[in-house]
Amino acid sequence: MRATAVTDQITQLTRFGLMNAYLVREQDGFTLVDTMASGSAGALVQAAADAGAPIRRIVLTHGHSDHAGSLDALREQLGASVEVLAPARDWRIVNGDRALDPGEGTRKLRGGWPKVDTRPDTLLAPGDRIGSLEVVAAPGHTPGQVALLDTRDRALISGDAFSTVAGVTVAGTINWRFPLVALATWDPARALESARALRALEPSALAPGHGRVVPAPAAAIDAAIAKAARSSRGVGAARVAA
Repeated sequence: MRATAVTDQITQLTRFGLMNAYLVREQDGFTLVDTMASGSAGALVQAAADAGAPIRRIVLTHGHSDHAGSLDALREQLGASVEVLAPARDWRIVNGDRALDPGEGTRKLRGGWPKVDTRPDTLLAPGDRIGSLEVVAAPGHTPGQVALLDTRDRALISGDAFSTVAGVTVAGTINWRFPLVALATWDPARALESARALRALEPSALAPGHGRVVPAPAAAIDAAIAKAARSSRGVGAARVAA
C-alpha cells in the first residue's frame, strides 16, 4: 500500500498501482473514502495508524467491488463504532435490487457488485455533509455514484467519474491503456453530464478512484469532457446511420 499526501488534509492510498482509497483528516480522526477490493482491510487500517489517527467513518463513492470489497472486513476489524455511509441509490443494487428507476432508461448495470453483509449507518444523498466533505451527485458510472468535495480547499474525490490512468478520462470514454472504468460504466451519457457538473465546481485537485491525483485539473478535465462529447456524437451518428 502506497501512501501519498495530496493536500494537508487528504492522503491517497494506492494498491497494485491502480486502486485508490483516501484518508481525509478531520478533528476526530480519519474519514476513509472507499475500501478497495477484498483483501485490503489490514493495509488500510495500518495506513491510518501510520498516519497517526484512527478511522472514524467509512464513506463509499459507489458500490462496485473495487470500492466496497473490503467493507465487511474493515467493519469487523474496526468495530461497530465506526460509522459506515454509502449512496442510497447504489446500496439498493448492492442489496440485490437491479431494477432501474423511472427516468434511468434501460441500459444494463455493469461492473462487479459485491455481496456485503454490513449495513450502512447512513444512506447518502447529494448535499449531505460528512465533516468537511460535501456529497455531490455523480451518476453515470453507476446509477448512484457520488463525489466528495472537501469544502476547506475544494479538492474533489471523484470516485470513478474520472480516471487519470494514462491521462484524464471521463467514465464511459474508452482509454485503451486502461479500459476498465469505461467497460464498467452503466450510462456514458449520464457520466458526461456528471463530469460537466463536477467541472463546474472548479476543483483545486482531482482525486480519482484510479490513477494519480491531478492538481489544478481544469484544463485536463476540459480536454477529457471535449473528448467524451466527441465520442458521444460519434456513437449517436452511427446509430442514426444504422
